[in-house]
Amino acid sequence: MALLCALFEGLDRLAPGSDAATKRALGLIDDLPSRPAVADIGCGAGAASLILAEATGGTVAAVDIHTPFLQRLAARAAARGLGGQVHAVAADMARPPFPDRAFDLIWSEGALYSIGFEAGLGVLRRLARPGGWIAVSELTWLTDEPPTEAERFMAGEYPAMTTVPRNLEIVRAAGFAPAGHFTLPGTAWTDDYYGPVRERLVAFRADHPNDADAAAVADAMQAEADLYDRYGESYGYLFVVARAA
Repeated sequence: MALLCALFEGLDRLAPGSDAATKRALGLIDDLPSRPAVADIGCGAGAASLILAEATGGTVAAVDIHTPFLQRLAARAAARGLGGQVHAVAADMARPPFPDRAFDLIWSEGALYSIGFEAGLGVLRRLARPGGWIAVSELTWLTDEPPTEAERFMAGEYPAMTTVPRNLEIVRAAGFAPAGHFTLPGTAWTDDYYGPVRERLVAFRADHPNDADAAAVADAMQAEADLYDRYGESYGYLFVVARAA
């Protein structure tokens, strides 16, 4: 985990996504309070946190377990005049230190998989105020018959991965009413995520010569990026916006 965090040091995104996709999801929400209480769970370096603070005018509790990511977020927030709105919270996303029903909007891009989609939605349900909103992205099969190589890879990386209809069922079962959903465009993977990651891999390998563990981390990330190049049409991130029922 330490090596994986080191690989992502200095990068704005730790999972596929884009500013445009974040704004598109936010556009599906129509009646937030004028200064909402927002949480970004598993925020990483806070790419979404900054957009949420700017767009909503509210306060954003940005939660991540890796302190260097939060330090980078705090610096970026201060540089954009958002230091009073974005509050970095070092905590396990499975046990965020907030009272029940604390937030009008809860965001989580590409992060809930780390504790399981259903379990993650349970955490968000506890934190959401009645009528409050969530916006989450989840790795999802876009076909009922995925390519064998992709299916084998994901069986090792994320065996709980399922289809769009099933994930929408999971959202409903967690106590949310979906208001809209879309799939991340391919550029959110190739340009916004894997492009910077591939550049970072060069420096990461140079920083860890003769380190077998670091080489294994780099090789795994390269294999993941190459897999998307071959089979990206068969899987993607489903972005769901839903309201607490």
